[in-house]
Amino acid sequence: MNSDSLNKEMMVIPITQTVLFPESNAQIRVSHDLARQLKQRIEKGETMAVALSAKEGFDADHVDTDNLFSMGTLIFFDSLISRRGHDILYAKVHSRVAVESVRTDHRTTEDAIIARVVPAKEHIDIDPGDQDRMLAYIKEIAYEISAHFKGSESYIKDIEKINSIQGILGYLMPNIPVSVKEKQHLLEMDSLKQKGIAFMDMLLQHKESITLQIEMAQKFSDQANKNYRKAFLKEQLKNIQEELNEDDPDHNPEGKGKKDYAHLIKAANMPEDVEQTALDELEKLNEQGQGSHEINIIKNYLDLLVALPWAATEETDIDIKDASGLLDAHHYGQEKIKERIIQHLSVMKLKKEKQGSILLLVGPPGTGKTSLGKGIAEALQREYVRISLGGVRDEAEIRGHRRTYVGALPGRIIQGMKKAGKKNPVFVLDEVDKLVSAFHGDPSSALLEVLDPEQNNTFSDHYLEVPYDLSDVFFVATANDKSSIPAPLLDRMEVIELSGYTADEKFHIGKDFLMKLVLEAHGIETHQLEIDDNAFRTIIDKYTLEAGVRALRGQLAKVARVASQRIVSGDTELPFQVSCDMLEDILGRPVIRHDMAQEKNQPGVVTGLAWTPMGGEILFIEATHMPGTGKLTLTGRLGDVMKESAAISLSLFRSRLAFTLPDFEFDKKDLHIHIPAGSLPKDGPSAGAAMFAAITSLIMGRKIDPKLAMTGEITLRGHVLPVGGIKEKVLAARRAGIRKILLPRENEKDLKDIPDNVKEELEFKTIDTVEDLIKETLGLELPKPEALMLGTLKLFPASGGTFFRI
Repeated sequence: MNSDSLNKEMMVIPITQTVLFPESNAQIRVSHDLARQLKQRIEKGETMAVALSAKEGFDADHVDTDNLFSMGTLIFFDSLISRRGHDILYAKVHSRVAVESVRTDHRTTEDAIIARVVPAKEHIDIDPGDQDRMLAYIKEIAYEISAHFKGSESYIKDIEKINSIQGILGYLMPNIPVSVKEKQHLLEMDSLKQKGIAFMDMLLQHKESITLQIEMAQKFSDQANKNYRKAFLKEQLKNIQEELNEDDPDHNPEGKGKKDYAHLIKAANMPEDVEQTALDELEKLNEQGQGSHEINIIKNYLDLLVALPWAATEETDIDIKDASGLLDAHHYGQEKIKERIIQHLSVMKLKKEKQGSILLLVGPPGTGKTSLGKGIAEALQREYVRISLGGVRDEAEIRGHRRTYVGALPGRIIQGMKKAGKKNPVFVLDEVDKLVSAFHGDPSSALLEVLDPEQNNTFSDHYLEVPYDLSDVFFVATANDKSSIPAPLLDRMEVIELSGYTADEKFHIGKDFLMKLVLEAHGIETHQLEIDDNAFRTIIDKYTLEAGVRALRGQLAKVARVASQRIVSGDTELPFQVSCDMLEDILGRPVIRHDMAQEKNQPGVVTGLAWTPMGGEILFIEATHMPGTGKLTLTGRLGDVMKESAAISLSLFRSRLAFTLPDFEFDKKDLHIHIPAGSLPKDGPSAGAAMFAAITSLIMGRKIDPKLAMTGEITLRGHVLPVGGIKEKVLAARRAGIRKILLPRENEKDLKDIPDNVKEELEFKTIDTVEDLIKETLGLELPKPEALMLGTLKLFPASGGTFFRI
């Protein structure tokens, strides 16, 4: 067909969801409206139309020429057959055409799309021999694909008759599952070589996809058959075993292999409502047919119900003396803590109707919180259960999963009660401060019911679905820091705080307790290894930095390993004796460096006291000034509270002492405060007094005794408020060579916790205000705040009496 025959307007037939290719036969589904237009044109003698594929979003009811591709194919009508709801146009696809213009004809009853087209250029860039080889390869791939499908013989015969690349492309393309956009891109290619290569790529991808689907289907079918066969054989085996043992009393004297749940439920001494729930579940179990998936779910639930302790446990009389002896055997020191626990046990002895309790032990790592719980269990002669809550982020860990979920389990509380087998165990909840809230829920909120004496007698577990009484349980929670525990949960527990061990306490714990454990763990007899007392104290002071004794046990284990090697090799005489000069060879260089009091301090340097989770430390506050604009600079990784203390100290100094320094221009000086060990974050209010003293010492040019240390929070009114961690701070001061300590007056009561031998070596002074602070550090007496309203004052040394000049 030449270009002249195409040089006229022709009707456009929109094609949806596919693309027609030359040298193929097409069956085009058309609407009744379009079919009427075609019949009218066929009656007028028209035999051709243009098939243009529609882009995505084409609406046949609302014709939009912008949604049609600009290249299509010329088709010749064969026949038009009417069907219910639509018509089928049979046509022969002739060649590619390019659209020059397209419009909508509104003159007809139904809008028609009219286009003017020209033949598309064809670029035959492959010689006949290569065309034949490409055609043969395409046919070979098509045969391999057809081999996977039954009844494809006629399809293969049709392929064998095709003798051109265009023809086989038109015949196979409708069956290739690629998008309309990809098919249109293939149609618009002018190069026969590129078109053939692109088509082969599509065909190969289709082949790989079919092969993969068939392999997956085959594997699934094989596995399904295997599972079905396995399940069928198991069921048959079960029926055979039941039939063989049914009438044989020797093999099945009491229903061996089958639990008598009715008897177990009666024997469990459940409350009436719980027993009725169990009987209902048993009835449901008996109604299940063979192979029901609910059988195992119901059995697991009944197993839990009959295994839980429901009946009240008879309490043994608490022997307070024996309990005190057991606690002493488990722990050295911590006398106040043990005394507090004994008091609690004494209350339990008197108040017998309520045996449950809820304690929270708070203290640094390694101070024996968990083992105290175990000691309480031994003292009460109760079962001991422990669960760790560190990192738990799912509420279901506490309350359990609902039985509707696959793999549902009861919560850790109910699992612990099942493990205990008694209704009144000592239940340790470790790391309660490390619970994590997440999208799974808030586990700390779920613990509110567990640890509330007013609610835990009807604790609700999602898996159990019946109330369970936890009121007889002695709960012991442990935490390193109570500040991270939500206030409602903290309010439900009685808090007992454990402080760190002193060096002397660590020495006795190591000698009397840890060494026995370490020697036993390494298979060493007590007469085979000896560590002298000086070496022991050196290990504590220079190789461990902790409030507890966990790291100490690790260092002793290193010594034991070296001793084990020497004993086995026979390189040493027994006992293997460890002295101070051997520690560096065994443990390496000392890893702990404690700051020590300086021999001299320049103005602006003050020694403060700090509390850390690993014990106390001294802290140097350093201040200096330089020309500037009155800016305050703070360094040393200080937290917000310490930054506020520095700002308060500067404001307080200017309000109290600036009048005595008329030559010091604050708006022309920058003040810099630094706290060494800058890599470590620091925060807390107790450095306020030391910061005020450092600023005062710097600006007034007076030195402060390097053997004096202080702690306390200050206010803008000049008051010195009490702080915590006094015991740890005092012990750190003693270790650092401090001789005098300034404390807030309200902290004087905390000195009762300090060992007598430590108090004998130190001098303590208590202060109420910054006036007291300056008097003790610089030997100056400040005027009272009300005196500042009278006029300009001059300051005189306290040693000569207090004189103020207006």
